[in-house]
Amino acid sequence: MAEVYGKPVYVFGGIPGETVVAEVIRERRGYFAAQVVEVLEASPDRVEPPCPYFGACTGCQFQHVSYERQLEMKREAVVDAMERIGEMDGGIVGQTMASPQQLGYRNHARFTVSKPESRPGRIGYVHREKRQHVEIDRCLLMTDWINEAVDNLQGKVTETTQLSLRYGVNTGDWLLQPSFSETTVSMASGQKHYREELLGHTFQVSSPSFFQVNTHQAERMMTYVIEALELTGEETIVDAYAGVATFAVLLAGHVKRVIAVEESASALVDARVNVAGIDNVELWRARTEDVLEELVEQGLDAIILDPPRTGCMPGTIEALLNSPPRRVVYVSCDPETLARDLALLTAGPFVLESVTPVDMFPQTQHVESVSILRFNSARHAQLEARSMLVLASTSPRRHEILRRLGVDFEAAPNDAEEPAARPGQEPSDVAVERALIKARASAALRESGTIIGADTVVELDGKVLGKPKDTNDAWRMLTALRNREHRVITGVALIDAATGDERASYRASRVVMRDYSDDEINSYISSGDPFDKAGAYAVQHKEFSPAAEVRGCYLNVVGLPVCTLLKEVARFGLRVRPAPEPPWAELSYCPECAKRTGWPVPSKRKRGG
Repeated sequence: MAEVYGKPVYVFGGIPGETVVAEVIRERRGYFAAQVVEVLEASPDRVEPPCPYFGACTGCQFQHVSYERQLEMKREAVVDAMERIGEMDGGIVGQTMASPQQLGYRNHARFTVSKPESRPGRIGYVHREKRQHVEIDRCLLMTDWINEAVDNLQGKVTETTQLSLRYGVNTGDWLLQPSFSETTVSMASGQKHYREELLGHTFQVSSPSFFQVNTHQAERMMTYVIEALELTGEETIVDAYAGVATFAVLLAGHVKRVIAVEESASALVDARVNVAGIDNVELWRARTEDVLEELVEQGLDAIILDPPRTGCMPGTIEALLNSPPRRVVYVSCDPETLARDLALLTAGPFVLESVTPVDMFPQTQHVESVSILRFNSARHAQLEARSMLVLASTSPRRHEILRRLGVDFEAAPNDAEEPAARPGQEPSDVAVERALIKARASAALRESGTIIGADTVVELDGKVLGKPKDTNDAWRMLTALRNREHRVITGVALIDAATGDERASYRASRVVMRDYSDDEINSYISSGDPFDKAGAYAVQHKEFSPAAEVRGCYLNVVGLPVCTLLKEVARFGLRVRPAPEPPWAELSYCPECAKRTGWPVPSKRKRGG
């Protein structure tokens, strides 16, 4: 990856560390797409791509990389997400589980068929960026049967623009969709489902249902999961996001009871067939996040999470934190959403024992992974002790924001002195440093609880504006800010008074001030309102109403960004339940605040601009 004009450039066909000449083939809103046209300094890991379509077809991203390096790169992707998004130690990520097959492993293909006005009925793929049809004779990722089917169908399937082929590697069963009426198509088509076998168990899989595309690697991964659970035969386990009940069926012979939860009606049709005759498997049609808390309260020994690429819904994580089972196995196909969810679980009462990348998709950038978490009772007790929130602030605005959120807290103001900004110090560092100083001062006076410290600064032209010292200082600030844009930054710090554990972050918003008059400034200063506020103004002041527009979190400008506070509180292992409805009649909030609270996403007008 490179950067041009402030946009990232994603280069197809390169390897980290190489020097290449790349051609930009498409500009998108957030990035440039480029493709290698010449390699000037090749990586020792570069190999000749075995497929003649590599580059023209973008389905494989790593065919030019040795398989050993592919495995390393996939581990690096998981490590990066763990460290960058999860703020966790990437060293816990193990070596990537290699696939038994690097080519010919896929049992499922989705092809695009050329339109009649070009070469009709030709099967191929679409270039991801150019959106051009790439006709193929053979895809090296597919099983031999699928490639033979492509050869049989090539140039004949003019009734559709898309087709899907699925093949049972261990059964020989297959499915071709959609249904074709053309006499030139000799293969039977339109099957509703096909059958595949994993670890000696047969599964029905309907056309819309999810099933792993790499059969032999899926068997290896599922064996690993069963072994990692350390089962005795007496456990009750939930298979969340169960799909066609793959894990439920494979676990049934190792445990006392399995509860499979799935919301898709089509997947449940398959699941009922697959669990027929297995007495200790129950199927629940529901969204996992809606029923998990009810299930975990019954006393679970373990849960398997295998969510879609978007990861677990907040309700799922909340249920696990409220009533934690002994073990959690998290199977993920997206490192970034995995890291997000693991950060929340490990901030709670779980210890992350291992993260194992699994190469389910050789020659591509995609990576599966299996994470094992264990409940830790000592950690659980520690979190119970820190559950009381204590606000180290005299600010009536911060008190009001927490009250309106419906959050229980104690007020513990202190007289900690705010240090002046040092020359060259970043304004965000000033805000975070002051927030920490306030929180530490209050934490020193308590034996338990989570102390919240906050500090807001205003930045104009790289300089920090604090609270005005007198009338002249307030006049100077307000005239400097008039009809201009500036930044408002609030630092938020959390400290566990019992252990000394700390977290700190900040939120920045941009404020465009209106062109208010000198008389308005004088009247506002006379009110006495500016003197306890950074930048000498309150954005929410009804009479003065100084801002023409707020870009970002409005509550951050008021003095406490709810979005950042709730994010940091969750990362600190605490679960805060905000009021179910937005409590702001006259104040607005940002989309990130809405996401963290569950409130409706505000309109642009409500956000203040």
